Amino acid sequence: MSTLINAQKRKHKENASLRKSGFIPAIVYGFQVESQPIAVNERDLAKTLREVGRNGVIKLAVDGKTVHVVMSDYQMNILKGQMIHADFLAINMKEELEVNVLVNLIGDSVGVSEGGILQQPNREVTITVKPSDIPESIELDVSKMAIGDTLTVAEIRETVDYLIVNEDDYTLAIVSAPRIEEEETEATGTEEAETPIKDE
Repeated sequence: MSTLINAQKRKHKENASLRKSGFIPAIVYGFQVESQPIAVNERDLAKTLREVGRNGVIKLAVDGKTVHVVMSDYQMNILKGQMIHADFLAINMKEELEVNVLVNLIGDSVGVSEGGILQQPNREVTITVKPSDIPESIELDVSKMAIGDTLTVAEIRETVDYLIVNEDDYTLAIVSAPRIEEEETEATGTEEAETPIKDE
């Protein structure tokens, strides 16, 4: 289910003043839409993203025209924790598209309980899916993973209802052996140096 956001056209020079007044500079482009700069209310966008998720479909009303969009990219002010720019991709609701989806690891790994370390080399996968079926995230149960186990795309490809674009060996989780600190074998001053005997 998509949520409607009203957007307004903007000029590039207005970015600073827009942010001060609670708006986020953005751009919309894509299906049956000419690329154009817009601005959206920061609170409205934040509320919508909470409702539909990062990959959710949004209805964007611009200059009397309503289009379906997804947020394809965004920029954040890390210090303030605020979004400062957003890119909206207009989409055809009848056609599949490629999107990046977050991967969430759930469950307590057997290997971790034995002292192993759970690592997540890649936190997103790229999938091809219809806009109405875009998942907010993919949850992977790692509870059965032991030390030395690796979870790749190959092992989940047939368990989902959409096409995963990444290669089979794309790694999603690893349970590695615990790091053992190696003791120094050469310690300065711990061994007495041999003193050469002088011939008298």
